[in-house]
Amino acid sequence: MSAIEKRIPIRTPSGTFNVWTRQVGEHPTKKLLLLHGGPGATHELFENFEAYFSPDEIELYFYDQLGSHHSDQPDEPSLWQVGRFVDEVEQVRQALGLDANNFYLLGHSWGGILAMEYALAHQQHLKALVISNMMSSCPGYNAYAHEVLMPTMDQSVLAEIQGFEAAQDYNNDRYLDLLMEHHYVHHVLRMPADAWPDAIVRALEHINQSVYIPMQGPSELGMSGTLSNWDRSGDLHLINVPTLVIGAQHDTMDPKHMVWMAQQMPNAHSVICPDGSHLANYDDPEHFFAGLKAFVSEVDSAV
Repeated sequence: MSAIEKRIPIRTPSGTFNVWTRQVGEHPTKKLLLLHGGPGATHELFENFEAYFSPDEIELYFYDQLGSHHSDQPDEPSLWQVGRFVDEVEQVRQALGLDANNFYLLGHSWGGILAMEYALAHQQHLKALVISNMMSSCPGYNAYAHEVLMPTMDQSVLAEIQGFEAAQDYNNDRYLDLLMEHHYVHHVLRMPADAWPDAIVRALEHINQSVYIPMQGPSELGMSGTLSNWDRSGDLHLINVPTLVIGAQHDTMDPKHMVWMAQQMPNAHSVICPDGSHLANYDDPEHFFAGLKAFVSEVDSAV
């Protein structure tokens, strides 16, 4: 597919910075802006979208949020706030000329938080919303990790992992190897570690820890940063635009909660990928993309 790269100036309280976007495909009524996870990760997590959409089927917008690898990375800790990111997405929307006649917004993981917040603030500009692999409650996410996921791990391994975390030894090779073997390949991407796609390896290498750690926290078995108390479960009923919630059976996010989320919104439904985990677009693409493409087509044909 031909691609158009564009750097968009973003006004912030600390000055104006540029974010990177890449357009692939062209369509008058189906334009999909992708919000990556992290925080501080990259659009590379979505690279396989190009293999599942033809260039005349949808207009894809890949986008690195401020602080992420292809965009400016200011050393301004005050910028890493949810509301500031929501304002950034609105500025990107305006710069790309997206509106309620064509604007589909998909957020994955942290991007799902951002997508929910954007919808609650600006849903008049949305045609449809997709919340992918993100619960509406970070305390609920932490509870699921502690009450469901951790008990299924080898408890001696869990104790060793927690020992590294207590010592704040997050870069220890042994710690990283244990997480990969006992957590990542089961709940983040269900593939042997040496078979992970290059796009995912690059995305992990490119995470900006200066954004990730303050917001998510340093531990991979739960959230302890500024997002740890974020909860919009009680506000989901305010999201009126057509919405798809995508979860996965083996995700770090509770699939039952994902179904519940869709039930709280007046115009939503859910798809649970039976073979997928947190990166279900890679380890269960059959169900992920079938659900996404059907939703986009249904919304487009209903207008």
